[in-house]
Amino acid sequence: MTGQQRERRPHNALFEREQEIATTRQAVEGLCTRVAEGRPAQGGLLLYSGEAGAGKTALLGELRRMAAGYEGCTVLHARCSATAETVPFHIVRQLLQPALAAMTSEQREELLGGWFDIAGPALGIAPPVGPPADPQGVRDGIDWLVTQMALTRAPLILAVDDAHWGDAESLAWLASFAVRLGDLPLLMVVAYRPDELPAHTPAFQELVGARGHRPVVLHSLTPRAVAELVRAALGEEADDPFCREVWAVTGGNPYETTELIAKACDRGLKPAEESAVLLRELGAAARGSGLVTRLERLGTSATRFAWAAAVLASEVSPRRAAMLAGMSPAEADDCADRLREARILTGVETLEFVHPLIATAVYQAVPPATRTAMHGLAAWALTNAGLGAAAASRHLLEVHPDGDAELVESLREAAREHLAVGAPEAASRCLERALAEPPPPDERAAVLYELGCSALLTSPPTTINHLRSALALPGLPKELRVDATYRLSQAYAHNSQLEEAARVVAEQEENTPDGPGRMRLQAAHYLWKGIQLEEEGAHERSRRLAHLADPLQGRDNAERAMLALRAFDAMIRGEDAVRVTELNDRVLQDGRLPAEMSWTNSEWGFEIPSVVGITYAYTDRLDQAEELFNEAVRSFEISGWRGAHLAFAHEFLGMVHLRRGRLDLAEGFLREGLRLADRLGPGLPIQWDGTCLLVDTLLARGRVDDARVVAETYSFGPPYPPAMVMPDAPSVVGRLLLALGRRKEAVAELEAAGRRLEERGRNNTLWAPWALDLAAAVAPEEPERARALAEQAVRNAARFGTDTAMGEALRRSARVVEEDEVLPRLGQALEHLRRSPCRSEYAAALVDHGVALRRAGRSGEAEAQLREGLVLAEECGAEGLAATAREECASLAGEEGQPVR
Repeated sequence: MTGQQRERRPHNALFEREQEIATTRQAVEGLCTRVAEGRPAQGGLLLYSGEAGAGKTALLGELRRMAAGYEGCTVLHARCSATAETVPFHIVRQLLQPALAAMTSEQREELLGGWFDIAGPALGIAPPVGPPADPQGVRDGIDWLVTQMALTRAPLILAVDDAHWGDAESLAWLASFAVRLGDLPLLMVVAYRPDELPAHTPAFQELVGARGHRPVVLHSLTPRAVAELVRAALGEEADDPFCREVWAVTGGNPYETTELIAKACDRGLKPAEESAVLLRELGAAARGSGLVTRLERLGTSATRFAWAAAVLASEVSPRRAAMLAGMSPAEADDCADRLREARILTGVETLEFVHPLIATAVYQAVPPATRTAMHGLAAWALTNAGLGAAAASRHLLEVHPDGDAELVESLREAAREHLAVGAPEAASRCLERALAEPPPPDERAAVLYELGCSALLTSPPTTINHLRSALALPGLPKELRVDATYRLSQAYAHNSQLEEAARVVAEQEENTPDGPGRMRLQAAHYLWKGIQLEEEGAHERSRRLAHLADPLQGRDNAERAMLALRAFDAMIRGEDAVRVTELNDRVLQDGRLPAEMSWTNSEWGFEIPSVVGITYAYTDRLDQAEELFNEAVRSFEISGWRGAHLAFAHEFLGMVHLRRGRLDLAEGFLREGLRLADRLGPGLPIQWDGTCLLVDTLLARGRVDDARVVAETYSFGPPYPPAMVMPDAPSVVGRLLLALGRRKEAVAELEAAGRRLEERGRNNTLWAPWALDLAAAVAPEEPERARALAEQAVRNAARFGTDTAMGEALRRSARVVEEDEVLPRLGQALEHLRRSPCRSEYAAALVDHGVALRRAGRSGEAEAQLREGLVLAEECGAEGLAATAREECASLAGEEGQPVR
């Protein structure tokens, strides 16, 4: 080959890519120019889609070259690998670690702030220790870091190549973070093969397939473009049949075309028709078995070194590859030189394959026994280097099962590390592989237990299967058997199988000796039974719970859990609130949750603290309820629990503000809770609570249309979930239907709710106000029935005894009583609500009283009540009530000939 031919050899795949380059330039300029000019910069998402060898990597390289022309532009780059897609946060670490490595530890901690302990392990800058991390919290921590980097290093470009091989955790983060790009000076560029998108991350599939994100599709080169490449490398004398055959052999694939032309240069092939028949043989050497044959021609040592590099896959250390290949450093250096010359490897201190197609072909060519041995050596090397079991786990997953107890322990340790960084799926893979080893017989049950726990938050059905298997084996230690049963019941509950959740703990309870463990199972049984919407035997269950819990003093956590459930059940049944709060107070220590029953304690879960706070909220102990749920928000945020737990905490805080009458604050917390819940997927129990409370709040604000929109958005209505909702969902649905003027539907819904609740003795008029709404609905046609319903509600409220319950029942019953009873009843309601912490209910009573006084001809008294009610309604955010008060004040002024103020 002549020197002139060497100089003409094509070195890129950007031929016939003018439109793609223009789109790339527009995206880079649009970001960088605006930042340079001090204008608000909007980021975006740029997608490159194309088959293997279509030139995606070359286009990303051109993007990086463009970005380098702008002062201050930061480009963070990652390239995925087929053999590293099981490594959690592999892409994220490739993207961010170079920037983080340039900082001091103090700078990293300052940049991440409170997110350091949460996201640091996933980023590889903090050890993976501690309890399992919430994947959503880890993603939020990475969001924070990238946002800070975008704001302080603008403009910022994140480029990810071969995303179809990305790890599930990183792709989930990319998909979730993409929605924020429009608010940041950040461009995210992702290249992928459309036919190889991973099934493990549907959110990423949705991202690249969304109608609003149209990818730049890289098509094959035309025959004309291939001819240009051929003549640029081999000379203008290359004839048309030769050029056409190059195109036919490669199909216009840029990588294969470039490689074929390069081989023709190396062979000194004459670019004429008579040489065209040799092109197919040369083309075969660029891929598959042909490439393997070409590799083997380099010699046994070079082949073995390439195998080692393929096993290591990414960020290949020459020294580590030499160790896997069983050769000296000098021999390894010689092999690396030969592989670079053959355009198989590139790089010096860190090696990588020239193209993923080569890496895949070489890895598949490694004999299975050799590949397994090399993976074992790689795992040993990584562990000895102090990189941890998780780093070695991707190699351990490839080792053949052989009953190795040490390997089982390494995989269990890797699973714990994966859980600590927020990668439960990776932990499950390690534990499943440990089971296949298999573990020693006396450890199998424990591995199954760990496997079940690893999937508790991500896949309740998987947890159920594994924990049932663990409990069926005799080898599960006694201390784990109670915990496994408790977690199994949680998984059933999370899977909307409340009856099964209650049954499984009841069965285990029979075989558990007296003590805290047995009482823990009893508490779980009463919890799952007590929150069933359609519970059978509710009266008997409440009687047994009262008999068991009433004598307890709260000496340990099991007793405290039983007391919390007894207080909650008594509150739902509408028993004496003084007794209810006395039971609830025994749960706390010095007014606070015991440390062993904190919001993030895994032994009891967040359900027990939740029922304590809910009980206080419905018994007018709102200060304590607010303190508890504020503590929940703080605890979950500090621990990085940013999923269902934090959503529930916001929703329950919203409930407290609703009970206080701070309707604007309630709406804010509830919308935030639903926003957090929406990230987890549709149809979850948490969305029922949030939707129910938000609809109730919007109705209290007088915003009926907004309430209807929320209800339609979340399909709020029958069929209802098997678990109780706060407040009672059918009662709120009936209230909404009544507000929308759909009276007949409201009556049917409220009657059904009433039958269900009365059968089970659930008579709390604040949690389930069905009777008062039904009374209002039937009053025009059945006034006597309406009065009977209202009187029953008043009696139930009196039995419960809080000022809010009594005041609300009296106020609302005044709408259906005889005319001469209206003012006395409203006067009684005012007396109670004046002492109540619920300011919006007091405002409603003032306005109702003012309206009644006006109708009775007592205008002076009416005006005072209406104006006081108006001021309070406005403070509470009760817009509809305030509007009513203004109208009444205006009517009063008109009647007296006074100007309206």
